[in-house]
Amino acid sequence: MHAPSTLLLSELPDGTHATVDRVVAASPDVDAVALRRLGELGFIPGEPLQMLRRGPGGREPLAVLIGETMFALRLLEAQCVEVRPL
Repeated sequence: MHAPSTLLLSELPDGTHATVDRVVAASPDVDAVALRRLGELGFIPGEPLQMLRRGPGGREPLAVLIGETMFALRLLEAQCVEVRPL
């Protein structure tokens, strides 16, 4: 489970700024390739990000800004990223 001072990226309210704490396999459906891809996209410890908004009805995709780049993540992927809100 994640530490009390961290949240899952999927739990962040829209507009919230945070810093990546770590990336972990949140489910058996997430493999090492998916985790490596998140790292390659910039989801690495210490990296600042902002949860921009969610898709229709507050669902997928989740629009996340890392640096100057916006990514659309599936809920399953967002549940793998632990963050510290700023």
